[in-house]
Amino acid sequence: MKIVLDTNVIVSALLTPSGLSAKILNLILSKTITIAYDNSIMAEYINVLYRKELKINKEAIKLIIDFITKDGEYINAEHLNRKFIDETDKKFYEVYKSAKAQYLITGNLKHYPNEKDIVTPRRFLEQYK
Repeated sequence: MKIVLDTNVIVSALLTPSGLSAKILNLILSKTITIAYDNSIMAEYINVLYRKELKINKEAIKLIIDFITKDGEYINAEHLNRKFIDETDKKFYEVYKSAKAQYLITGNLKHYPNEKDIVTPRRFLEQYK
């Protein structure tokens, strides 16, 4: 199974290791599911995760970024001519569509088109079981 993760899911996973987002990250790290990404997603992951105010362990960030680049699936995403409430979220949707991923997982559903496979972490885990 291939998924795309909005940055807020990774942030949540690292800030709340016992939470739902962390369960999804653990599925990725155990190679049970594959994360798809492109350069713009990776740049956002790095930019956001290293923000001082988040106080996320730098070694944990490095391990996750290294894992994604090594074991994730790099996608050359096709540009889609579609407007978004938050244009910075468009890159996740473009990778989701280009990769033919099964899910795009986000904490901000309102930023994305209403599609059945764009889900919250909770909904993903309910459907994944």
